[in-house]
Amino acid sequence: MPKRGKKYIDSRSKLKGAAPATLGDAVSLMLGTAYAKFDETVDVAVRLGVDPRHADQMVRGTVVLPNGLGKDVRVVVFAKGEKEKEAQEAGAEHVGNEELIDRIKEGWFDFDKAIATPDMMGAVGKIGKLLGPRGLMPNAKTGTVTFDVGRAVKELKAGKIDFRVEKAGIVHAPLGKVSFGPEKLLQNLTAFLETIVRLKPSSSKGTYLKAIAISTTMGPGIKLDTALVKDLVKI
Repeated sequence: MPKRGKKYIDSRSKLKGAAPATLGDAVSLMLGTAYAKFDETVDVAVRLGVDPRHADQMVRGTVVLPNGLGKDVRVVVFAKGEKEKEAQEAGAEHVGNEELIDRIKEGWFDFDKAIATPDMMGAVGKIGKLLGPRGLMPNAKTGTVTFDVGRAVKELKAGKIDFRVEKAGIVHAPLGKVSFGPEKLLQNLTAFLETIVRLKPSSSKGTYLKAIAISTTMGPGIKLDTALVKDLVKI
């Protein structure tokens, strides 16, 4: 086992006692374990009763968190003509077509998310091997390949996240910052869990929500009672 520092051990000791009675209590307990000097990110991990090896049990989707992520999202848009102007007016940091593709070929990756209009995907596909491993490749399933670039840019900047279940059946996602406070983090958590539940594959049998935990960047994980989640999101 990895050796834990004194601050982590002290933080972990705060978890002794009765389990949180509500999701709100769990969020408050988690915030009480935060000890880093920087504004830690809050994350959620959900273990699902699915087998991602089967295409009909793949859980993948997007959600716009009500309170965002607490950081500026730098967006690049691959578009032509009027769609370039639309993207710029929506707040995209970088907009263009072939010249942007050439910059990326040369090693430029000064952005967090990428959007492309469908007519640009042939050209963008040429740098798929560069964008894909970094999680930057536009994808129609996550709404980043679209002619409605204005809406797509605004959603990403407002806190839209995309997620997919891993081979072990676990979904990871960020929920915001410790500085958000319990109310905003609970709202983000609820929106995320509602989306996860809505995406339950019809082929998934047995228990769908097997385990859920939330944590800060440096703090210990707080396990959530899945029964509380079922009541909250009305499964």
